[in-house]
Amino acid sequence: MKKISVSFLSSKDISKDLMLLNSTDTDYIHVDVMDGKFVPAKFDPIKKLSKLANVVTKRLDVHLMVKKPTKYILKYALLNTEYITVHVEIDNVLECLDLIKSYGIKCGLAINPDTPVEVLEEYLDEIDGITLMSVYPGKGGQAFLEDSVSRLKKLKKMIGKRKIEITIDGGINDETKTKAKQADILVSGSYVLNNLDFQHQIDTLR
Repeated sequence: MKKISVSFLSSKDISKDLMLLNSTDTDYIHVDVMDGKFVPAKFDPIKKLSKLANVVTKRLDVHLMVKKPTKYILKYALLNTEYITVHVEIDNVLECLDLIKSYGIKCGLAINPDTPVEVLEEYLDEIDGITLMSVYPGKGGQAFLEDSVSRLKKLKKMIGKRKIEITIDGGINDETKTKAKQADILVSGSYVLNNLDFQHQIDTLR
């Protein structure tokens, strides 16, 4: 069964939606963090998450869409975080991975749709997960990019027998989930949040 990670990027009421997600069986709450530089938008929900840390018990899956992740890693490592993922397109990849590992947190690399998957090859023995972006990062509600299917197949071959979880992020719903069948974790945001019954939407993704 696929693991599900729900993003609240499109939420109109973050506190309320986090509490609702906490009562579902989603495996993770997906935290999108954006600095307005790596992607045009800005979003950093650290204060909200810190405030709710005692009541929101779901593990966090943190995706840093930022140029300089160090200060964000230091903050999010103190929460109930399972994964911190940085982008392979940044300058100091290994330094960031080492910092994440120093907290005993799983480290991941995300890759944009226009970056060849082969650039991940040199990091495969250093990471726990790969996030394949199936939309252009930084904005919710985009449609699934069809060439993500072939990129996913390439990734599976590259990884071989390594214990690396593949996450697919972007445009995931009850129809596109079949295109992402080789992934281990599905990230979905607006598809879940735009429905009154979060649990029902999560059930349709599994």
